[in-house]
Amino acid sequence: MIIKAYAKINLAINVKEKRDDGYHNLDMVMLPVELHDSIDISILPGIYDTYVTCDDYSLEVNEYNLCSITVRKMKEKYHIDKSFRIHIHKNIPIGAGLGGGSANAAAVINAIKTLLKLNISDEEEIELAKSIGSDVPFCLKNIPSRVEGMGEKITPIEVKNKYYVLLVKPKKGLSTKEVYAKYDEIGFDRSAKVKELIEVLKTGEDQNLNEYMGNELEKASISMLPEIELLKKRLLDAGLENVMMSGSGSSVFAISTNKQKIEKEYHVLDKEGFEVFFTKVLK
Repeated sequence: MIIKAYAKINLAINVKEKRDDGYHNLDMVMLPVELHDSIDISILPGIYDTYVTCDDYSLEVNEYNLCSITVRKMKEKYHIDKSFRIHIHKNIPIGAGLGGGSANAAAVINAIKTLLKLNISDEEEIELAKSIGSDVPFCLKNIPSRVEGMGEKITPIEVKNKYYVLLVKPKKGLSTKEVYAKYDEIGFDRSAKVKELIEVLKTGEDQNLNEYMGNELEKASISMLPEIELLKKRLLDAGLENVMMSGSGSSVFAISTNKQKIEKEYHVLDKEGFEVFFTKVLK
């Protein structure tokens, strides 16, 4: 079967207290977007091990790939004696803060659950997903949400308007682990106003959307990759108002109800050779 693995953007990331396990609790607003990888998965005869391939050779598909980890955890937890062939057709850029690896892992969970007709409760599925990565629980459902804790507390939110999204990826990606280490060292500039952000998304009265957006990881990421700041300035100078880094970087996005404005800048950047994507928010 073939299943789509959708990317995400963060309109808000507030980093909360550090936990005993070294990770941080988070308060985020996350939106799924139409940009996606495709996961082609099928059951192999029992004599074979699970085999993961990808058409993007920059992605390591060894035992530490999230798809491989997902299969291993599901086989152990549910005593599965079957193996799988998984091929990842990549569209979501790697190291971009768009949740590509998490989306792939979530797609594998959903696919195996369907293929083997597993009866898994929502709570159990969330715990499994959280053990793989903090963005994986959100990627299981792909609906606009407020996401808290380690990604396990998901509250759906309403998004009234139809939003288009421009994504620009610098040549270099960033390691989430290294970004958080830098965050612990230097702190942050700007927090999101999460409640106000959720309200304007619900009402559609989003003239001040940018005032409520915020990503506390931006300062750390920009200190490691200054090109992020340059890309933000480039999009703002082009007249796009709601501009921010997604996740831990390195991609920068602009979000707007104005399709023509987003599409116009997409074509400009594409002609200049940027790694750029035109997509829209899924509701």
